[in-house]
Amino acid sequence: MSHIFLAAGDLAPDRDNYDESYDATRDVLRGADIAFAQLETSFAERGVRLPQARHAVLARPEGADALARAGFDVISMAGNHVLDWGNDAFFETKANLERAGLKVVGAGANIVEARRPVHVTLGDGTRVAILAYSSILPHSYWADERRPGCAPMRAHTLYEQIEHDQPGTPARIHTYPHREDLSAMEADIRAAKADADLVFVSLHWGIHFVRATIADYQRDVARAAIAAGADAILGGHAHILKGCELIDGKPVFYSLCNFATDLRMDPAHAASKSFNEIRVLAEEWEPDFDSLYNFPKTSRLSMVARIEIEAGRIVRSGFLPLYIDRDAIPRFVEPGSERHAEVVDYMTAITREAGLNARYRVGEDMVELETAA
Repeated sequence: MSHIFLAAGDLAPDRDNYDESYDATRDVLRGADIAFAQLETSFAERGVRLPQARHAVLARPEGADALARAGFDVISMAGNHVLDWGNDAFFETKANLERAGLKVVGAGANIVEARRPVHVTLGDGTRVAILAYSSILPHSYWADERRPGCAPMRAHTLYEQIEHDQPGTPARIHTYPHREDLSAMEADIRAAKADADLVFVSLHWGIHFVRATIADYQRDVARAAIAAGADAILGGHAHILKGCELIDGKPVFYSLCNFATDLRMDPAHAASKSFNEIRVLAEEWEPDFDSLYNFPKTSRLSMVARIEIEAGRIVRSGFLPLYIDRDAIPRFVEPGSERHAEVVDYMTAITREAGLNARYRVGEDMVELETAA
């Protein structure tokens, strides 16, 4: 008997009725044995916005209940919005998720708690461990021995001047994993693997809005995680899809894009320096003041990762294509439809552009990942 693990992208609801965000996906999510996603907001009554927070929305506590009704089981809080509204909102958000029956991973009152995996036992006895980390970190958003926050997987950036006699010319960009964070993540995976059949690792990482590109440190971290015993890697943060690869047969989803992510825009925001600095990163990004989904055009193409498990091992992996329209509601698209083909074609193109080895075969129940010959 097969069991299904589903992983959705970023969650940031900001609307009157949170439940409607999941109207088109609820049945599929509820049908999974484990449904996982990444939270990009706070569910709290009040909070004090930290000065290093960029885009921050304080969502109402009932947003946690809507996630549970939507069919989710495990939520990662390991991301760059985990402390946008301060410690009180952080603890209230975590408590609201747990009150709604959701398991929380990747964040805690201290670093020990933030690094602790979530465990789920499937109907056939298969033990699944889930870990979560973030590479995208405003200052002091990561947990330490006495401070709350998320589990970090930081990276260093080095700019190499290519033409030393040509001031102002573009530099070559190198990124490297933070040595201590990488070592800690590897230790966490090995410990989780000793107590579970499968270990899934969520990583909030990468370069947002830039087509196809995978940062060097992501490839390093992915290889290290798989070598330590991870069975799948689930990437978030980029707000667009990125390609996939298989490392020793284990699936790596570099970016699942968005899921239920509301983003309003007004003329002042559209004219701001901060918005226009990131707007130029995307292929096409036109503000729409009447839309709930003000992301680049390619952000309308999204996915839910689907992993099929039997007797303690992954037997198939792939994804369910999504399309997100101006109402910001994710909808699965049917095989054979124009939008389904658009997602698969985009994934094929960006995977090849990034030099990744995955190829995609359209099946009846998902788009399956295969290794290029």
